[in-house]
Amino acid sequence: MKMKKLAILFLIVAFVVSCKQEPKNSQLSGEVFGTSYSVIYDSEVNYQKQFDSLFHIINKSMSTYQADSDISRLNKNQSNVIDDHFAHVFDASKEIYKLTEGVFDPSIGAIVNAWDFGPEGSIEGLDSLKIDSLMLSVGLDKVTRHNLTIEKQNPNTFIDFNAIAKGYGVDVIGWFLESKNIANYLVEIGGEIRAKGRNIEKQADWKVGVEQPHFDGEQSILRAISLHDESMATSGTYRKYKVDENGNKYSHIIDTKTGYPSKTNLLSISVITEDCMIADAYATAFKAMGVDGVREFLKTHPELKVFLIFENDNQELETMSLNGFPEN
Repeated sequence: MKMKKLAILFLIVAFVVSCKQEPKNSQLSGEVFGTSYSVIYDSEVNYQKQFDSLFHIINKSMSTYQADSDISRLNKNQSNVIDDHFAHVFDASKEIYKLTEGVFDPSIGAIVNAWDFGPEGSIEGLDSLKIDSLMLSVGLDKVTRHNLTIEKQNPNTFIDFNAIAKGYGVDVIGWFLESKNIANYLVEIGGEIRAKGRNIEKQADWKVGVEQPHFDGEQSILRAISLHDESMATSGTYRKYKVDENGNKYSHIIDTKTGYPSKTNLLSISVITEDCMIADAYATAFKAMGVDGVREFLKTHPELKVFLIFENDNQELETMSLNGFPEN
């Protein structure tokens, strides 16, 4: 009888231990920045309120769609005061602006609006004279930061961080989780991703997908890859574009040298690097560079892994992996 009790006790203990060892993730999702987000992390603590608070702060700082945000007030010359989030993104933007020789330029906002790709609405009868006039306000080198204030040489300069702020939002959530000693997480906002550690529930690497370009809105995965303590951002021209009278597709990416939408055969650019805001910015810049420009740039930037999907001269899809972008 004593042996039977011990056996039952052993089975109960074994069952409890096995249950405790079964790893579980928490997952929170919702809407933010005009898109959706999902956060999977290795903890039972619900951080929804903290996430909402961080999203609110970032929107209050850098949303061009909020009339009272710091960036909107700056663009309307109502205030030049910014917060630490704005300063962080501004400094990163300034660095990438220099490295890309102005190809990445958040001060192109007035032109983006004129072409009806931004928050302010299009300009009727847009012609070369109006574009030349608007281009006078473009150039991040004409904007400077002094602690938590911004100085614009041209009052008409319109700053738009939409090509980097979403990636920054991903990083902010990731940094928050790390501050809580959470080593395994996947943060995704509108397709921009930051991953740390592993998926403890599946006991496997974090797997993410690169979409196959479809002009008809269909969604399918072209390649599934593992992310290891890295971030990935993808920028595509196949969802947001204009078509001229000759059938040429023009992306929503504005050529910062001409003020016109970039005509490009690049359909999708995925960039992997440490921080998501950096990947986000380069994914946008590379669309304007073209395939040859990207290949040349990456010769001196081994920290950026890049995957290109483009149309060749026969209008067939081709792919190109650069700097060790993972195959799977």
